[in-house]
Amino acid sequence: MEMKEILEKIQKHEMTIEEAEKEIKHNQYEDLGYAKIDHNRKERIGTGEVIYCQSKPNEYLSKIYKTIYQENGEVLGTRASKEQFDLVKKEIPEVQYNPLSRILKIEKPKERIGNILVCTGGTSDIPVAEEAAETAEFFGSHVERLYDVGVAGIHRLLSQREKIEKANCIIAIAGMEGALASVVAGLAKVPVIAVPTSVGYGANLGGITALLGMINSCSNGIATVNIDNGYGAGYLANQINHLAIHACHKNRDVDNI
Repeated sequence: MEMKEILEKIQKHEMTIEEAEKEIKHNQYEDLGYAKIDHNRKERIGTGEVIYCQSKPNEYLSKIYKTIYQENGEVLGTRASKEQFDLVKKEIPEVQYNPLSRILKIEKPKERIGNILVCTGGTSDIPVAEEAAETAEFFGSHVERLYDVGVAGIHRLLSQREKIEKANCIIAIAGMEGALASVVAGLAKVPVIAVPTSVGYGANLGGITALLGMINSCSNGIATVNIDNGYGAGYLANQINHLAIHACHKNRDVDNI
């Protein structure tokens, strides 16, 4: 419940001071003992709390997931296992799971706006790409996917210039030496979020080679997130996409004055 609604209920004598105090504390966070659920996060930063499922004990995950769902009506969980999906589904039958992205979600219907382009160097990078894409979609962005367009066959990427030009933000995901981000940024006029993946042979060093390559890129406009961090890339791309839409609407309003 938002602060304005609480104050209105007090004014109408629909809520006591004691009830309001309890609700305000609840809005700050709900203490489960092993987790403090940040119910007020969406009002504060625009998006609700996301659950990192990996390594969480089953009984904790189930309670956390159910608590957020009851408060918000939707939940996004990342890095979930099939076992965790089966566990949550017993409590909340409508939960959905994608074994490729490892996203565990319950989502309200929403309009997906703007345009984010998610690219991968190879097919092996798709699990990270899907984590990024589904994250951005959950938060209300329209996402286009462009998979297996790595530099080993660069004509595949160059044939998709129209998609690159239409995007508000691009996520470039690659393992091996991580060259895709540099090439995409050399073609695009919008920010590029580089995601190194742990895909590659021994000298890839579990993604460190790709990470260093992306950090050291000579192309402008690249921001690099951590190895295999599809969620972080999707979240950041969503913010950039919505800022672009907001700026576009603001400019239209100015033109109409």
